[in-house]
Amino acid sequence: MRTLDAAGRRVIVTGASGTFGRELCRRFTESGATVVGLDLVADESGPVPVLPCDITDDDAVPEAVAAAVGRLGGLDILVNNAGAGGPAPAERAPGEEVRRQFEVNLFGAWRVTAACVPHLVAARGRVVMVSSRMAVLQLPLAAAYGASKRALVAYADALRHEIGTHVGVSCVYPSMVRSPIHDSTARAGLSLEGMSSYEPLDGVVDAVLRAATAARAPRDVATTRRGAVELWLARHLPSVTDRIVARTLAGRVRSGAFEGADLASGVVARHAGADGARS
Repeated sequence: MRTLDAAGRRVIVTGASGTFGRELCRRFTESGATVVGLDLVADESGPVPVLPCDITDDDAVPEAVAAAVGRLGGLDILVNNAGAGGPAPAERAPGEEVRRQFEVNLFGAWRVTAACVPHLVAARGRVVMVSSRMAVLQLPLAAAYGASKRALVAYADALRHEIGTHVGVSCVYPSMVRSPIHDSTARAGLSLEGMSSYEPLDGVVDAVLRAATAARAPRDVATTRRGAVELWLARHLPSVTDRIVARTLAGRVRSGAFEGADLASGVVARHAGADGARS
Protein backbone atom coordinates (compact mmCIF):
# COMPACT_ATOMS: atom_id res chain seq x y z
CA MET A 1 0.00 0.00 0.00
CA ARG A 2 1.60 3.26 -1.13
CA THR A 3 1.35 5.95 1.54
CA LEU A 4 1.70 9.72 1.48
CA ASP A 5 3.58 11.98 3.85
CA ALA A 6 1.62 12.80 7.02
CA ALA A 7 3.56 16.02 7.60
CA GLY A 8 1.28 19.02 7.80
CA ARG A 9 -1.90 16.97 8.07
CA ARG A 10 -4.47 18.17 10.60
CA VAL A 11 -5.86 15.31 12.67
CA ILE A 12 -8.59 14.73 15.25
CA VAL A 13 -8.41 11.54 17.34
CA THR A 14 -11.32 10.58 19.59
CA GLY A 15 -10.68 8.60 22.76
CA ALA A 16 -7.33 10.36 22.80
CA SER A 17 -6.51 9.59 26.44
CA GLY A 18 -6.98 5.82 26.14
CA THR A 19 -4.50 3.08 25.30
CA PHE A 20 -4.95 3.35 21.52
CA GLY A 21 -5.57 7.08 21.51
CA ARG A 22 -2.37 8.13 23.28
CA GLU A 23 -0.24 6.07 20.94
CA LEU A 24 -2.10 7.27 17.86
CA CYS A 25 -1.59 10.89 18.88
CA ARG A 26 2.10 10.28 19.51
CA ARG A 27 2.70 8.52 16.21
CA PHE A 28 0.80 11.07 14.14
CA THR A 29 2.76 13.86 15.83
CA GLU A 30 6.06 12.11 15.19
CA SER A 31 5.05 11.83 11.53
CA GLY A 32 4.75 15.61 11.33
CA ALA A 33 0.97 15.91 11.67
CA THR A 34 -0.76 18.39 13.95
CA VAL A 35 -3.16 16.59 16.31
CA VAL A 36 -5.97 17.58 18.63
CA GLY A 37 -7.56 14.88 20.76
CA LEU A 38 -11.11 14.57 22.07
CA ASP A 39 -11.91 12.72 25.30
CA LEU A 40 -14.19 12.94 28.31
CA VAL A 41 -11.58 14.82 30.34
CA ALA A 42 -9.52 17.73 29.02
CA ASP A 43 -5.74 17.46 29.18
CA GLU A 44 -3.47 20.21 27.90
CA SER A 45 -0.33 18.79 29.53
CA GLY A 46 0.47 15.99 27.11
CA PRO A 47 2.15 15.96 23.71
CA VAL A 48 -1.13 17.03 22.05
CA PRO A 49 -4.02 19.06 23.47
CA VAL A 50 -7.01 16.91 24.45
CA LEU A 51 -10.28 18.82 24.51
CA PRO A 52 -13.24 17.69 26.64
CA CYS A 53 -15.98 15.95 24.68
CA ASP A 54 -18.69 13.49 25.65
CA ILE A 55 -19.38 11.86 22.29
CA THR A 56 -22.71 10.56 23.61
CA ASP A 57 -23.97 14.16 23.98
CA ASP A 58 -25.71 15.58 20.90
CA ASP A 59 -25.01 19.18 21.90
CA ALA A 60 -21.43 18.77 23.13
CA VAL A 61 -20.01 17.14 20.00
CA PRO A 62 -20.45 19.98 17.47
CA GLU A 63 -18.97 22.47 19.94
CA ALA A 64 -15.95 20.27 20.68
CA VAL A 65 -15.34 19.56 16.99
CA ALA A 66 -15.57 23.27 16.18
CA ALA A 67 -13.02 24.04 18.90
CA ALA A 68 -10.67 21.31 17.63
CA VAL A 69 -10.95 22.42 14.01
CA GLY A 70 -10.40 26.01 15.11
CA ARG A 71 -7.13 25.04 16.77
CA LEU A 72 -6.04 23.01 13.76
CA GLY A 73 -7.08 25.55 11.17
CA GLY A 74 -8.99 22.90 9.24
CA LEU A 75 -9.22 19.11 9.20
CA ASP A 76 -7.62 16.45 7.01
CA ILE A 77 -8.03 13.25 9.04
CA LEU A 78 -10.59 12.06 11.58
CA VAL A 79 -9.81 8.90 13.54
CA ASN A 80 -12.90 7.54 15.31
CA ASN A 81 -10.99 5.62 17.94
CA ALA A 82 -13.18 6.00 21.06
CA GLY A 83 -14.78 2.72 22.09
CA ALA A 84 -16.48 0.93 24.94
CA GLY A 85 -16.78 -2.77 25.73
CA GLY A 86 -18.30 -4.96 28.38
CA PRO A 87 -20.25 -8.15 29.06
CA ALA A 88 -23.50 -8.54 27.12
CA PRO A 89 -24.89 -12.04 26.44
CA ALA A 90 -27.11 -12.08 23.36
CA GLU A 91 -29.71 -14.26 25.09
CA ARG A 92 -30.49 -11.55 27.67
CA ALA A 93 -32.57 -8.45 27.04
CA PRO A 94 -30.52 -5.33 26.27
CA GLY A 95 -30.04 -3.02 29.22
CA GLU A 96 -27.96 -0.01 30.12
CA GLU A 97 -24.65 -1.74 29.32
CA VAL A 98 -25.79 -2.54 25.79
CA ARG A 99 -27.09 1.00 25.24
CA ARG A 100 -23.80 2.45 26.54
CA GLN A 101 -21.75 0.48 24.04
CA PHE A 102 -23.96 1.46 21.12
CA GLU A 103 -23.94 5.11 22.21
CA VAL A 104 -20.13 5.19 22.20
CA ASN A 105 -19.17 2.74 19.47
CA LEU A 106 -21.81 3.64 16.88
CA PHE A 107 -23.69 6.82 17.68
CA GLY A 108 -20.66 8.58 19.15
CA ALA A 109 -18.64 7.98 15.99
CA TRP A 110 -21.65 9.03 13.92
CA ARG A 111 -22.04 12.31 15.84
CA VAL A 112 -18.36 13.22 15.58
CA THR A 113 -18.17 12.31 11.89
CA ALA A 114 -21.27 14.34 11.04
CA ALA A 115 -19.77 17.40 12.73
CA CYS A 116 -16.50 16.89 10.81
CA VAL A 117 -17.94 16.19 7.34
CA PRO A 118 -17.96 19.79 6.02
CA HIS A 119 -14.31 20.27 7.00
CA LEU A 120 -13.24 16.89 5.61
CA VAL A 121 -15.03 17.52 2.31
CA ALA A 122 -13.33 20.91 1.99
CA ALA A 123 -9.92 19.31 2.55
CA ARG A 124 -10.58 16.12 0.54
CA GLY A 125 -9.74 14.30 3.75
CA ARG A 126 -10.01 10.91 5.39
CA VAL A 127 -12.11 9.16 8.01
CA VAL A 128 -10.70 6.09 9.75
CA MET A 129 -13.03 3.98 11.88
CA VAL A 130 -11.33 1.80 14.49
CA SER A 131 -13.71 -1.14 14.32
CA SER A 132 -12.94 -4.65 15.60
CA ARG A 133 -12.42 -8.17 14.33
CA MET A 134 -15.66 -8.88 16.19
CA ALA A 135 -17.49 -6.80 13.58
CA VAL A 136 -17.16 -9.81 11.27
CA LEU A 137 -16.23 -12.63 13.66
CA GLN A 138 -18.64 -12.37 16.58
CA LEU A 139 -17.67 -13.94 19.89
CA PRO A 140 -20.18 -15.13 22.50
CA LEU A 141 -21.12 -13.23 25.67
CA ALA A 142 -20.07 -9.88 24.16
CA ALA A 143 -22.93 -9.31 21.74
CA ALA A 144 -23.18 -5.54 22.24
CA TYR A 145 -19.56 -4.91 21.32
CA GLY A 146 -19.63 -7.01 18.17
CA ALA A 147 -23.04 -5.76 17.09
CA SER A 148 -22.12 -2.11 17.64
CA LYS A 149 -18.84 -2.51 15.76
CA ARG A 150 -20.60 -4.30 12.89
CA ALA A 151 -23.08 -1.42 12.79
CA LEU A 152 -20.13 1.00 12.72
CA VAL A 153 -18.87 -0.74 9.57
CA ALA A 154 -22.33 -0.47 8.00
CA TYR A 155 -22.35 3.24 8.85
CA ALA A 156 -18.90 3.59 7.26
CA ASP A 157 -20.19 1.90 4.10
CA ALA A 158 -23.14 4.31 3.86
CA LEU A 159 -20.85 7.26 4.54
CA ARG A 160 -18.48 6.12 1.80
CA HIS A 161 -21.34 6.06 -0.71
CA GLU A 162 -22.39 9.57 0.29
CA ILE A 163 -19.08 11.43 0.60
CA GLY A 164 -16.63 9.08 -1.12
CA THR A 165 -16.25 11.43 -4.09
CA HIS A 166 -14.39 13.79 -1.75
CA VAL A 167 -13.46 11.86 1.43
CA GLY A 168 -11.83 8.47 1.87
CA VAL A 169 -13.49 6.20 4.45
CA SER A 170 -11.63 3.21 5.90
CA CYS A 171 -12.27 0.63 8.63
CA VAL A 172 -9.49 -0.97 10.67
CA TYR A 173 -10.10 -4.31 12.40
CA PRO A 174 -7.97 -4.98 15.50
CA SER A 175 -8.28 -8.17 17.49
CA MET A 176 -7.54 -8.08 21.23
CA VAL A 177 -5.00 -5.61 22.59
CA ARG A 178 -4.22 -5.46 26.31
CA SER A 179 -6.10 -2.43 27.61
CA PRO A 180 -8.65 -1.49 30.29
CA ILE A 181 -11.52 -2.02 27.83
CA HIS A 182 -11.47 -5.71 28.82
CA ASP A 183 -11.60 -5.11 32.58
CA SER A 184 -15.39 -5.12 33.05
CA THR A 185 -15.75 -8.33 31.05
CA ALA A 186 -13.05 -10.01 33.14
CA ARG A 187 -14.71 -8.85 36.39
CA ALA A 188 -17.95 -10.47 35.23
CA GLY A 189 -16.10 -13.77 34.74
CA LEU A 190 -16.50 -13.60 30.97
CA SER A 191 -12.91 -13.06 29.91
CA LEU A 192 -12.30 -13.72 26.21
CA GLU A 193 -8.88 -15.18 27.02
CA GLY A 194 -8.61 -18.26 24.85
CA MET A 195 -11.39 -17.12 22.51
CA SER A 196 -9.17 -14.61 20.74
CA SER A 197 -5.46 -13.85 20.51
CA TYR A 198 -3.74 -10.71 21.76
CA GLU A 199 -1.85 -8.63 19.26
CA PRO A 200 0.65 -5.78 19.76
CA LEU A 201 -0.59 -2.22 20.00
CA ASP A 202 2.02 -1.05 17.51
CA GLY A 203 0.44 -3.13 14.75
CA VAL A 204 -2.95 -1.52 15.30
CA VAL A 205 -1.46 1.97 15.24
CA ASP A 206 0.52 1.13 12.09
CA ALA A 207 -2.71 -0.01 10.40
CA VAL A 208 -4.54 3.20 11.31
CA LEU A 209 -1.69 5.35 9.99
CA ARG A 210 -1.57 3.32 6.76
CA ALA A 211 -5.31 3.79 6.27
CA ALA A 212 -5.08 7.51 7.00
CA THR A 213 -2.15 8.20 4.68
CA ALA A 214 -2.63 5.68 1.85
CA ALA A 215 -2.47 7.20 -1.60
CA ARG A 216 -5.91 5.68 -2.17
CA ALA A 217 -8.08 5.12 0.89
CA PRO A 218 -8.50 1.37 1.51
CA ARG A 219 -11.95 0.05 2.36
CA ASP A 220 -10.81 -2.43 5.02
CA VAL A 221 -7.48 -2.82 6.80
CA ALA A 222 -6.49 -5.86 8.87
CA THR A 223 -3.90 -5.32 11.58
CA THR A 224 -2.09 -8.69 11.27
CA ARG A 225 -1.74 -11.46 8.69
CA ARG A 226 -3.83 -13.70 10.91
CA GLY A 227 -6.43 -10.96 11.07
CA ALA A 228 -6.54 -10.77 7.28
CA VAL A 229 -7.19 -14.52 7.11
CA GLU A 230 -9.91 -14.29 9.76
CA LEU A 231 -11.60 -11.43 7.92
CA TRP A 232 -11.57 -13.41 4.69
CA LEU A 233 -12.92 -16.57 6.33
CA ALA A 234 -15.64 -14.70 8.23
CA ARG A 235 -16.88 -13.05 5.04
CA HIS A 236 -16.54 -15.91 2.58
CA LEU A 237 -16.77 -19.08 4.71
CA PRO A 238 -18.80 -18.06 7.78
CA SER A 239 -19.79 -21.64 8.53
CA VAL A 240 -16.10 -22.42 9.07
CA THR A 241 -15.60 -19.59 11.55
CA ASP A 242 -18.87 -20.50 13.29
CA ARG A 243 -17.54 -24.02 13.89
CA ILE A 244 -14.21 -22.71 15.15
CA VAL A 245 -15.91 -20.35 17.63
CA ALA A 246 -18.37 -23.04 18.76
CA ARG A 247 -15.58 -25.55 19.36
CA THR A 248 -13.47 -23.01 21.22
CA LEU A 249 -16.42 -21.96 23.40
CA ALA A 250 -17.19 -25.57 24.28
CA GLY A 251 -13.59 -26.09 25.33
CA ARG A 252 -13.68 -22.97 27.49
CA VAL A 253 -16.87 -24.15 29.20
CA ARG A 254 -15.42 -27.61 29.88
CA SER A 255 -12.30 -26.03 31.37
CA GLY A 256 -14.43 -24.19 33.94
CA ALA A 257 -13.54 -20.78 32.56
CA PHE A 258 -17.06 -19.43 33.23
CA GLU A 259 -17.63 -21.14 36.56
CA GLY A 260 -19.63 -18.86 38.86
CA ALA A 261 -20.29 -16.27 36.14
CA ASP A 262 -24.01 -15.48 36.29
CA LEU A 263 -24.10 -13.97 32.80
CA ALA A 264 -22.72 -17.22 31.36
CA SER A 265 -25.01 -19.53 33.35
CA GLY A 266 -27.24 -20.28 30.36
CA VAL A 267 -24.30 -21.17 28.14
CA VAL A 268 -22.78 -23.39 30.83
CA ALA A 269 -26.08 -25.20 31.51
CA ARG A 270 -26.78 -25.84 27.84
CA HIS A 271 -23.30 -27.22 27.22
CA ALA A 272 -23.64 -29.47 30.26
CA GLY A 273 -26.95 -30.74 28.89
CA ALA A 274 -25.51 -31.29 25.44
CA ASP A 275 -22.55 -33.21 26.85
CA GLY A 276 -24.93 -35.35 28.89
CA ALA A 277 -27.06 -36.12 25.85
CA ARG A 278 -23.99 -37.23 23.90
CA SER A 279 -22.58 -39.44 26.65
